[in-house]
Amino acid sequence: MEKDSQAPMANVLQSAFEPASKTAQANATAMRALLAAMEQEQRDIGQGGGAKAIAAQHAKQRLTVRERLDLLLDPGSEFLELSLYAAHGMYAEWGGAPAAGVVTGVGLVAGRRVMVVANDATVKAGAFFPMTAKKVLRAQHIALENRIPVLYLVDSSGVFLPLQEDVFPDQDDFGRIFRNNAVLSAQGIPQITAILGMCVAGGAYLPVMTDHVLMTEGSGLFLAGPALVQAAIGQKCSAEELGGASMHAAISGTVDFKEPNEQLCMARVRSLVGRFGAAPAPAFDRIPFDPQHDAPLYPAEDLLALLHPAPEKIPGNAYDMHAVIARIVDGSRFDTYRPEYGATVICGYARMGGWAVGIVANQKLHQQQIGPDGQSRMQFGGVLYSESADKAARFIMDCNQCRVPLIFLQDVNGFMVGRDAEAGGIIRSGAKMVAAVANSVVPKISVIVGGSFGAGNYAMCGKAYDPRFIFAWPTARYAVMSGTAAANTLVEIKVQQLQRMGQQLSEAEKQELLASTQAAYDEQSDARYAAARLWVDAMIDPRSTRQVLITALECAALNPEMPRFHPGILQT
Repeated sequence: MEKDSQAPMANVLQSAFEPASKTAQANATAMRALLAAMEQEQRDIGQGGGAKAIAAQHAKQRLTVRERLDLLLDPGSEFLELSLYAAHGMYAEWGGAPAAGVVTGVGLVAGRRVMVVANDATVKAGAFFPMTAKKVLRAQHIALENRIPVLYLVDSSGVFLPLQEDVFPDQDDFGRIFRNNAVLSAQGIPQITAILGMCVAGGAYLPVMTDHVLMTEGSGLFLAGPALVQAAIGQKCSAEELGGASMHAAISGTVDFKEPNEQLCMARVRSLVGRFGAAPAPAFDRIPFDPQHDAPLYPAEDLLALLHPAPEKIPGNAYDMHAVIARIVDGSRFDTYRPEYGATVICGYARMGGWAVGIVANQKLHQQQIGPDGQSRMQFGGVLYSESADKAARFIMDCNQCRVPLIFLQDVNGFMVGRDAEAGGIIRSGAKMVAAVANSVVPKISVIVGGSFGAGNYAMCGKAYDPRFIFAWPTARYAVMSGTAAANTLVEIKVQQLQRMGQQLSEAEKQELLASTQAAYDEQSDARYAAARLWVDAMIDPRSTRQVLITALECAALNPEMPRFHPGILQT
């Protein structure tokens, strides 16, 4: 196949963005301040239960979860941590649960790409909160969809009992983890468990349902601990007698490898992973890739200056989404699909790290659209019109026909409303786009750059539409509608309720109510609020977008199976 670098220069994007402009510099200053605050926040989360809990872990002659990862992962390799913000700001009445007490992410072990699920014993002894279970399930779901081998580093006391009703019984609660162990195994996706501390109660099933079980001396694996056994059946025994590494290695035959310490245990895991068979050939295309020759023509640093973290503070600060694309695709080469039609959505073909991709992105600049009557009409940037939805739906189907993975770059206000839009069939066109996204069989990866509002979130492959991965910039906003629109609507409803009760608010009271309502809504639409609830897989620095997407594509390529595309009934 001819390399893309030999293609005509006509497909090279020419970026008109001026990073030295006053507006761009203001954007960059605000973005760097936000990133600095978030980086400190992430360092704090990475400390787990804090210095005292870390010291207590070391006193047991055990490593922390981050120290274990340092031993496990290939030196100098990137670790794409997922769901770091899980449970952020939640469970305050229980002292919080940083990162939900578990670390998950994709990394390299012995040159193989793996999913890691590792308990953090410094957070409530590694107990499972409701969000802990959901975070592990999300990691397993990603592994299932992409056929990524899974490594579990277990050091957990089991379910957090005060919240057991929200952890234990439902379809997507604790028990689903073990169900997924069985399904992963049945699909031939390797799983290895290293027991590095306590592994008790229902959690004891997890390691035994994986392909290889390792256990360090001093660890414990049992359905019930010594105290519960004595209370239940009156039997007295030590933890080692009940479920120590020597007992399971020599008597029960439950563990495959007994290791004297964690260092040797991690070395053994790396040795086992190094013997995995080669992954099958991917279902979609990749060409040879030179990181220097095929790098984008424009610096990733520019991405910090494109949009303001608080867009409402700089009205009219629209940007051209082509500037983002030009800074994340190989050689800034992009074959634009139907550029003159439905221009509030950008569609086109490119490569990332040599992988073929189709890109669907919201254009934030206002666009002129020629109607059937020959009249020119202004269309608002970030809004989905009938023409843009029709174009995107067709492009998504084309990508499925040709087995090209899809990248969605979201900054969407929603679908156009009003008499003209309704008469023009906006609901029909929107339904067509949503159906195409829903039934798409190629890997889908979403990045929320700015707003992700209303049904626009659905059409642009939000969490409900099964993206293999979904990432967010710190500038992301995630809600039914923008904060200003929502606050005005909610305040108007409140004012009408009070008027029916015979009460009248002064203008000052209205403004106070508006400010408090908007503050609450803005907090809930913040990207960190979404990340805490696993609506996004990771918050990413805009400058890392390209590398994160390449890693996600490499993960998706591990699954060669792609069913036939059946779009179903489309509204026409």
